[in-house]
Amino acid sequence: MSQGIVVVGLGPGDAGHLTVEAMQVLSDATEIYLRTRRHPTVASLPPHLALHSFDHFYEKAEAFEEVYENIARRVLELGQRPEGVVYAVPGHPLVGEASVHRVLALAEEADIPVRIVAGVSFLEPVTTALGIDPFDGLQIADATELAARHHPNLDPDHPALVVQLYDRDIAAQVKLTLMNLYHDDHPVTLVHAAGTPQQVVREMPLYELDRQEEIKHLSSLYIPPLESPGSLFTYQDIVARLRAPDGCPWDQKQTHLSLRKHLLEEAYEVLEALDAQDSQGLCEELGDLLLQVFLHAQVATEAGEFKLIDSVSSVITKLIRRHPHVFGTVHVNDADEVLRNWEEIKKEEKGEKFVSSLAGVSELLPALALSQEMQDRAARIGFDWDDIQGVKDKVQEELLELEQAQGAEEREAELGDVLFSLVNLARWLDLDAESALRGANHRFERRFVEVEKNVSEQGRRLNDMTVDEMEEIWQEVKAQFSRDDAENHEP
Repeated sequence: MSQGIVVVGLGPGDAGHLTVEAMQVLSDATEIYLRTRRHPTVASLPPHLALHSFDHFYEKAEAFEEVYENIARRVLELGQRPEGVVYAVPGHPLVGEASVHRVLALAEEADIPVRIVAGVSFLEPVTTALGIDPFDGLQIADATELAARHHPNLDPDHPALVVQLYDRDIAAQVKLTLMNLYHDDHPVTLVHAAGTPQQVVREMPLYELDRQEEIKHLSSLYIPPLESPGSLFTYQDIVARLRAPDGCPWDQKQTHLSLRKHLLEEAYEVLEALDAQDSQGLCEELGDLLLQVFLHAQVATEAGEFKLIDSVSSVITKLIRRHPHVFGTVHVNDADEVLRNWEEIKKEEKGEKFVSSLAGVSELLPALALSQEMQDRAARIGFDWDDIQGVKDKVQEELLELEQAQGAEEREAELGDVLFSLVNLARWLDLDAESALRGANHRFERRFVEVEKNVSEQGRRLNDMTVDEMEEIWQEVKAQFSRDDAENHEP
């Protein structure tokens, strides 16, 4: 009968970290199979042992998953021999060792016994080198998985340890992912060969990570928490605290309906910051808008309606489903084709024979924005002019009909048609009609206030001035603002 598989943990790199049980197994064995020879403890193994390694799998495979699968299947074959097999891995066999977990799964299917001989993992010497307690919320992330992401799955208000940072190429990819969450100069600490005489512990700003020569297969990266709380998890907890029985009386009494006006106000303040191209203002206003999202989610959670994770999960699923050209195999040529596919997918989701392309457009949108959204959707399915001249002709046609209209009701209808045709012109010019009008409102306000100021300084009133006089002052103010704006935009 086969002795099965014995998996031995070789510790983090110093022979002094080998356990008594591991030393006993290694002393009794005649040969062992190493996942890799690239581990300091290998040099201190008992001299009578015949050493075999699986390093050749790393040279042939294109991905680590393939390497670990090949190693696991080979270990399984060896374990079926009468003498079984001793498989030795760095650290602890069940900590960061994908090949061992695959061995366990295959062995269970084949009914082959597996014995795990524990070893000291890399965590003990790394946390010792850093002087930290992993129970203080330490998050552990694999470098290869982190490098494959565009945004790290980490809570920046808690410390994190990135492990298996095996070379500078992977460090560069990890750095880019981390910089989507942390500031470029956020302090991080590189720990190499922890617990060995070659140990290196070096702090640096995040942007310098991939410039470190020491980064090799025994390297890890420690990321301390942010100096000031900045996590969405913390934000949600604060909102829940405000709504708690011992929280804020104002927040406690809010409902979905009472929060409506605040949601609208915050959305418009975000738009105002965007129109002003005020990045600092936008930073603040987005945080305020997010507060409304968290408040609504907390109200819903308390009422047993849904949780924030349900909202997020729903939109994640929807985004993936509606972007098959990103997350699937569909090919698109341009953004217009993306939008056409989007509309078709939405119709399939509803499962109805007929679904209007205008379905789902909110009637609560401002009139100009609603008009442009409806026209955008109609254009996606071909309901559009052949060229912009047709649009301009339509504007002139509607203006003529307005001029000929009789009675207040007819004039209102024709004016609406004029505005609708102007929104279409904005769409053809690739402009947002709502933003264009807000910009015009803002320019008028600036200029008119200046006109009032100039007239007042002259000791006069607008009511006493002729149209020609007002027009002259208006043109002077307009020209001055144009010169000022030009100077402010000079490189």
